[in-house]
Amino acid sequence: MEYVINLILIFFSYSLLGWCIEVTLKYIQFHRFINRGFLTGPICPVYGSGAALITLIVGSLSRLESGYGTTFVMSFIICGTLEYLTSFFLEKRFHARWWDYSQKPMNLHGRVWIGNLVLFGLGGVAIIHIINPVLYRAFASISITTKEIVTGIFLAVFVADYILSHFVLKMVKVGVENSEADDTEAIRKEIYLLLSDKSVFHKRFADAYPDVIYRTERINARIAEVKAETERLRRIAEQRVEERRELVTNRLEPTTLIKSEIIDRQDTLIRMLYDEQTASEEMKTLKEDIDRDKKRLEERPLSKFITSRIGE
Repeated sequence: MEYVINLILIFFSYSLLGWCIEVTLKYIQFHRFINRGFLTGPICPVYGSGAALITLIVGSLSRLESGYGTTFVMSFIICGTLEYLTSFFLEKRFHARWWDYSQKPMNLHGRVWIGNLVLFGLGGVAIIHIINPVLYRAFASISITTKEIVTGIFLAVFVADYILSHFVLKMVKVGVENSEADDTEAIRKEIYLLLSDKSVFHKRFADAYPDVIYRTERINARIAEVKAETERLRRIAEQRVEERRELVTNRLEPTTLIKSEIIDRQDTLIRMLYDEQTASEEMKTLKEDIDRDKKRLEERPLSKFITSRIGE
């Protein structure tokens, strides 16, 4: 029982730490305080969930392998999977993407990217080998009864906060579904106005995610249309470039070269059809005249240049 209580306290401890990190980062970005997270209270459950899972899974493996490398890899996988699934669930549930890494290198569907995954791995190492030992020593100094009371209070407040936040998110979902706008920026403005007219809890949520990307069926259909139209225009452009290239090539090819190629083909045809033994005197005379004129033509400097170019 005490192990479960400690794990719950781990969840709330890192949820608070994650909230502090998010608030600090947004303060640096926007130069003002922004209460981050889906919940009104000062916690970000995704951080606490990741830390609790790392503690549970890596702790279970500690009897087999407890090295830094194993901790890094397990944290990399656990937190990456958690972030991806959280993004997927929230987008499907509320038609909104709360973070998007599409412009980041080595991202997976814009939900996770390599930079965060490496940080998750390093964070897991810090959790297991640095922070958790300190927290467990602090927990050990508190009686089990006190920890049960504190855990009960935290859970009650957490559940109440979740219920309230769920209603806010439900309003966001309804607002997105009823919106007639066909781009995410317009929907974002509508949702912001909708929440700003409500209670302080609704306003907090509107300020917490200024960069949220809303994805209704209408927007998804429009994105698909744009992609299809872009691909069609690309194919047309490639076809026109190829046609232009062939046209320019044909226009730039010297007439003299074309004539020379025709003559060469005619010579080939004559050799195939002409037989010295069966040819008439008239045919022999014509053949001699052709050979003589061809020799005169080849002795000219320009003809020699053209012949050498064709040979190349």
